[in-house]
Amino acid sequence: MSGGRSARVRAAVHQAVKDLFTDEAGELTIPVVASRAGVHATTVYRRWGSVGELLADVATSRFSGDIVVPDTGTLRGDLERYASDLAKDLCDPDTLALVRATIGTGGEQGAAACRGERQRQLEAILEREQARGRERPTLERTTDAVLAPLYYRAVFTDEPLTSEWAYGLVSHLLPDEGSAATADESSAAKASDSASGDLLAE
Repeated sequence: MSGGRSARVRAAVHQAVKDLFTDEAGELTIPVVASRAGVHATTVYRRWGSVGELLADVATSRFSGDIVVPDTGTLRGDLERYASDLAKDLCDPDTLALVRATIGTGGEQGAAACRGERQRQLEAILEREQARGRERPTLERTTDAVLAPLYYRAVFTDEPLTSEWAYGLVSHLLPDEGSAATADESSAAKASDSASGDLLAE
C-alpha cells in the first residue's frame, strides 16, 4: 500500500471509529468499522490485527498534543491548569467512550495509549519547574497524585470531574506553603510548651 493511500485509509478508519462512538452504534467490530470507513475488512485486519490495537492507535492519535502544556510561572499554576484541562477533556462523552473502550479492549496497550501523552506532558511541566531552579516532586508521585485519580474517576465512576476537584488533587500533592508554615509553628509551640512543663515539673 502506497504512503498516500495508507494515510488516507488510516484517516478514514480513525474517523469511522470516532463517528461510531458519536452515533453510539453498539458493538465495535472490525467489519463494522471497515464498512463505515468504506474499506475492506481484510485491509483493517492486515494493518491493525484486532479492535484493541485499532483503538490504541486511535487513542494515541487523539491524545497527541490536544492539551497544550501550560506555563503559568509556577508549578502549582501549571498543574492546576493541566488537571482542569484534562478533567474537561474527559468530560466529553466521545472522549470518555474512546478511553473506556480502549482500556477495556486493549488492556495494558490500551491504557498506555491513553496515558502516554498525558504523562509526557506532566514530565514537561516538572522539567520546566526544575529549570526554574526549584524543587519538584517526582514524575511517579505526580502521576499517582494527579493523573491516576482523574482517569480512575472518569473511567470507573459516575462522579463529576469538576475543576475544583481537580485543583484539590494538586493541593494534596503540593500543600500550601502557608499551611505548612502554620503547622511548623504549631509544632514548635507544642514543643516549647512541653519543655516549659518539664521545667516546671522539676
